[in-house]
Amino acid sequence: MPDLDLNKLMEMAQNAQNELQKAQQSLESIEVEGLAGGGLVKVRATAKGTILGVSIDESLLQPSEKTMVEDLIAAAINDARGKADQAANTEMQKVTSGLPLPPGMKLPF
Repeated sequence: MPDLDLNKLMEMAQNAQNELQKAQQSLESIEVEGLAGGGLVKVRATAKGTILGVSIDESLLQPSEKTMVEDLIAAAINDARGKADQAANTEMQKVTSGLPLPPGMKLPF
């Protein structure tokens, strides 16, 4: 009888691993947009953190605005990164919600 329980546990672990791999792959198809300067600078990224594009409003394209533009780009990237992390966490919670994990344990290991 213990072998049956161990087999079932191993099957559950394999299924969980497969679901986690699918979720990780799907993170590249989920897009987020980070904004800064009230939307004057926008950064598109995947939930996995790959930067897809940067958009800068033409009003900022003046030599005197260089430092502000650099700061806004950094802020937009950080905003996109935060949103990407949130999207990734949401996707992972969907996968791990049915798994019997100890409190505080995070996947992937």
